[in-house]
Amino acid sequence: MGSVSSSTVMAEKISWYCALLMALMLVLSCCEVSETELSTVGHPRFFENKPCDEIYVVREGETLNTISEKCGDPYIVEENPHIHDPDDVFPGLVIKITPFIDRYTPEDVSSQMR
Repeated sequence: MGSVSSSTVMAEKISWYCALLMALMLVLSCCEVSETELSTVGHPRFFENKPCDEIYVVREGETLNTISEKCGDPYIVEENPHIHDPDDVFPGLVIKITPFIDRYTPEDVSSQMR
């Protein structure tokens, strides 16, 4: 058998790269999100009923009271021993949030209804 010419090797490499690119494009096109899905997720009401994340980063102008009301956690100071002064809250402070609703088990709720 003879040696393979460099142009044949180059053509084979290019065809493999094209095949990989086509496969990647096919996979990405299957994962594409439609505009209606984006508008639903981006809509402000989408996040209204969602409680705050367990880890919360304080923003400019927020106080523990506003965060407590927003996230439904009246015990922020008790859960965050690194907060020594509740009035000394600054942007970038990381706090743990546990919404008050999540504190009850279904058994607790059913016993309170009796």
